[in-house]
Amino acid sequence: MDLQDVVSAGVVEQRELLNQGVLTAQELIAATLDGIDQATDLGAFITVLHEQALAEAKERDRERAEGPVGPLHGIPIAIKDEVDVAGVVTTFGTSANSTPAAADAEVVRRLRDAGAIIIGKTAMPEFGQWPFTESSTYGLTRNPWDRSRSTGGSSGGSAAAVAAGLVPVAMGGDGGGSIRIPSACCGLFGLKPQRGRVPVAPHEHLWWALGVIGPLTRTVLDSAIVYDVIRGNSPSDRFTAPDPALSFEQAVRQPVAPLRIGYSTKSPTPLAKPDPEHMRAVHDTAKLLAELGHTVFEVEPTYPESTHAFFPQFFGGVRAEAAEVEHPELLERRTKQTVALGAWARRPAVEWAIKRGEVLTRKVDRVFADCDLLLTPTLAGRPPEVGILDGASTIAAQLRSIPMIAYTELWNVTGHPAAALPAGVAEDGLPLSVQLIGPSNGETAILSVAAQLEQARPHPRPAR
Repeated sequence: MDLQDVVSAGVVEQRELLNQGVLTAQELIAATLDGIDQATDLGAFITVLHEQALAEAKERDRERAEGPVGPLHGIPIAIKDEVDVAGVVTTFGTSANSTPAAADAEVVRRLRDAGAIIIGKTAMPEFGQWPFTESSTYGLTRNPWDRSRSTGGSSGGSAAAVAAGLVPVAMGGDGGGSIRIPSACCGLFGLKPQRGRVPVAPHEHLWWALGVIGPLTRTVLDSAIVYDVIRGNSPSDRFTAPDPALSFEQAVRQPVAPLRIGYSTKSPTPLAKPDPEHMRAVHDTAKLLAELGHTVFEVEPTYPESTHAFFPQFFGGVRAEAAEVEHPELLERRTKQTVALGAWARRPAVEWAIKRGEVLTRKVDRVFADCDLLLTPTLAGRPPEVGILDGASTIAAQLRSIPMIAYTELWNVTGHPAAALPAGVAEDGLPLSVQLIGPSNGETAILSVAAQLEQARPHPRPAR
């Protein structure tokens, strides 16, 4: 048994080996930690929990010997550093916090209850403001496909860790594309769930109505398995979603009924023009979907203008997180600019923006009157070279972000589920990605079609 191959395997493969007794959780976690320690040049992790993870693994092996275990028993999972892990500082990508979290976030509690082992915290830009994982505190996070290129962001540390085969799953957050963008840059599957599907407790919100939490994985099935563990409302949730008719894992495993799938390369952001490779990926995927039995046709969506609903929540969300830090003097210069520029984004403006987003949701729902799913590019531009934020002001950083968020940001404003899925490799040697968007509460349709595409066109992986 090659432990390196086991470490770089997915949840399903690792779980099977653990269940068969081929290896122990302690062996898997020790090998996982060794791999992480050998890949520090990626900048994927902010904190690695060596002693805690090994102690958890020992406990998982003891539990397995005593009886039935959960669906993630013994599986190592990394957590983006905006989600609380007990005993670890929640940095939000900044050096301005220093006190460890007193308790696990609700998502982490559910992962542990399912048997998962928390291996560490992953890198992100300060407060997740940018679709590039770069920080004056923690440096640059590099793409495993090409270390001179960005992972995207803001869940770039999670994407790097999964794409490099360091862990099978890493949790991310998505407030404007931050699960889908790094998934696209690193050749992963990343589903932004329906707003309210996954609790953000103990926090009141994650950028108000914009932000959601979810996993980045190499396969659709792995994502579904994790979502079935973490989804479901909690008492403190402001936003909730109804339970799906069937589990996410069932949606992936069952036969796919033919659907009406519209495709478009039109950008919701007029300033952004899609790279020709991304247009080709959409057209190639549309052709494949037709071959798989779906009714596929080009559409011309009427996208509503959404920045007036997005920016109050963006600025208000950053301001809310910055107001909670222990050492505000240590915030990045650019973050201080963001806080100052967003001085107007107070509670009344944010609440207005949330209500405006609900209006936009109803408008966008018209897109799904004629199709069951919408296929688009995930990104407008290719993954840039690392260092794109060097010396950039808040305004400059926002302008540089447009090609990354052009196709993703709208769906945070409206709350619709949307997923990035691999679509081959471009001429530059980096992954291609397309985005599948569903109607409200349409994750099961996205997952079933994404799994069908994955089987017909297996996801590529970077060379070791």
